[in-house]
Amino acid sequence: MNKDQMKGMIDEVAGSAKRRAGELTDNPKLRAEGMVQQVMGKAEGAWGKAKEVIHDGLENTELHFDAQVKLGLKNPSAKVKSS
Repeated sequence: MNKDQMKGMIDEVAGSAKRRAGELTDNPKLRAEGMVQQVMGKAEGAWGKAKEVIHDGLENTELHFDAQVKLGLKNPSAKVKSS
């Protein structure tokens, strides 16, 4: 879990609590603020997840490339000849 996902989760929970407090106190402004914060938290969490997926994909690509270089492969689809 990265910092964007963590911040998103915190904002989502805080927004949910704020929205619920607005409902209980019949305060439409507080309710709306909570809803906005909750949606922003969901967006931050999704952004964090996307960054994590991209980072993991790049990391796997680099590992794959490193393995090809160590094996001396110029063409990734070429097969390694056994001695």
